[in-house]
Amino acid sequence: MKILLHTLFLFCIFCSIEVSSSVDENARFVSYLEKEWEYELSQNPLYATAMGKKGYETLWRDESLKAIEQRKQHIKDSLLELKSFNPNLLSDSNKLNLRLYIQLTEDDLKLKKYKRHLMPFNHRGGIQLAHIGSERIQFKDLQDYIFWLERLKNLDKRISQIIELARSGLDNGYRAPEVLMERVYRQIKIQINKDIEEHPFYQIFKDIPATVPASERIKIQNEAKLVIKDLIIPSYELLEDFFVLEYLPQTRKTVGLYDTPNGKELYEQLAKSFTTTNLTPQEIHNIGLKEVKRIRGEMEGVMEEVNFKGTFKEFLTFLREDKRFYYETSEELFEGYLAVSKRIDPELVSLFGKLPRTPYGLRPIPMESAPDTTTAYYMAPAPGGLRPGYYYVNLYKPETRPKYEMEVLSVHEAVPGHHLQIALALEKKNMPMFRRVSPYTAFVEGWGLYSESLGYDLGLYKDPYSKFGQLTYDMWRAVRLVVDTGIHYFGWERKQAIDFFLENAAKSELDIINEIDRYIVMPGQALAYKIGQMKFLSLKQKAKEELGSKFDIRKFHDLVLSEGAIPLNELDILVNEFIKSESK
Repeated sequence: MKILLHTLFLFCIFCSIEVSSSVDENARFVSYLEKEWEYELSQNPLYATAMGKKGYETLWRDESLKAIEQRKQHIKDSLLELKSFNPNLLSDSNKLNLRLYIQLTEDDLKLKKYKRHLMPFNHRGGIQLAHIGSERIQFKDLQDYIFWLERLKNLDKRISQIIELARSGLDNGYRAPEVLMERVYRQIKIQINKDIEEHPFYQIFKDIPATVPASERIKIQNEAKLVIKDLIIPSYELLEDFFVLEYLPQTRKTVGLYDTPNGKELYEQLAKSFTTTNLTPQEIHNIGLKEVKRIRGEMEGVMEEVNFKGTFKEFLTFLREDKRFYYETSEELFEGYLAVSKRIDPELVSLFGKLPRTPYGLRPIPMESAPDTTTAYYMAPAPGGLRPGYYYVNLYKPETRPKYEMEVLSVHEAVPGHHLQIALALEKKNMPMFRRVSPYTAFVEGWGLYSESLGYDLGLYKDPYSKFGQLTYDMWRAVRLVVDTGIHYFGWERKQAIDFFLENAAKSELDIINEIDRYIVMPGQALAYKIGQMKFLSLKQKAKEELGSKFDIRKFHDLVLSEGAIPLNELDILVNEFIKSESK
């Protein structure tokens, strides 16, 4: 009896120690994640402000070579700390958090060795479009405008850092594609506009709310004009001088990543990172060719449905040129997008049990960047309801923006696509912030593309041309697999990629050129859409087949969105467990 009691006593002590150790390890890990999130905000001041974090309102990201090296060292130190946690002592949710954070950190470290920061110019963002950063900030009162103006006073330092990075890049053989840098140059020219009232950086100050006393409003507007005249414009003039005299003469005619230091090796890593798979560029290229062939067959079926008698090429020309498919003005186009969004919103309850509380709005893409930007994009909301999400649409040259694409585009960028998925993730207060803003492109964009197929369930695509629009968007993402790998890994020329796109999709030539230039400047990112979509579709089909009458589409959607954005292998695990649970 004494032996038994002694054994029980020791067992209780052991259990107590184990529980205590588990609590301590979970608390230590949560503290680590909170510390890392604060660090990320400190390194990205504009993002911190957009997320509602105080204390960074006047700062820009430090892009000095020293700061970049320090951030790289921080990643190395973080990885060592991550490996110190004992998964056996963590809760199930923290085990997942640990796996994901290790993966993200390792990926980040792998990519850092390729020194992509030494090619700092980007026609889709970058220092020459810094004024667009104001769109990420909620301006509520005079103080917000004062903070933004103080941030502008520090812009000259960041411009100097970008020049230093670019010079270092040239010294180390990192030369940017000439065709893209010509776009950047046009954007720089916009920033040296001497008409202050029309200057991109002044536009935000035109909209100071009437609640601000007129005297204060006029005061800060006058100060803004002086800052733009005496600091902003001269800084961009220095950038222009560097760009014209040093940078443009050393650009390259080729466009692919393969023609940069260790470019093919880097692309292999980017393909893995963006798709969260081990697929090779060749395998992805082949998947793309197979999908192009499949979708082409469905598109030809629509041609038969509308009794078009010409060739596929002639049908694409007809869609690009017939005026019935286009609005005449930007205003009409914007109203058309608003109407589509209003039709979609009420139908969501048929496919989802849980919808986000955070609203979204519709905005035009700023005209300074619209000529160089694709059809649309989405800007995520800030946590805690500080700012809604925004669906941005391109109103530049409405005669190139077909009506038959509007439904599928809205489904992707707004609901049930990006806004629904991202807003739901941000509202999960029980998740660490790195999970709520998860960067897994294969999941985020895969969901967006998968959502396009849900348009049929939402009562869209009833018109055969709108159905063709949905197929066009599916084809667009299939083409991406072919041309992105073609450009960056197999040595395709820009024209070859444009021609392949033109041959297989009904998108306008302007859109196609902008798309190809986007793939050039963002290698590997475009691969994530189709690879992610195919995973969502295959998992839904698997759940349907194995659950039969027990399958509930609302439960399935709520389930796949329940953990925020996750790698595709983790999505496999999540759905397989769901099938097992629902089968009982």
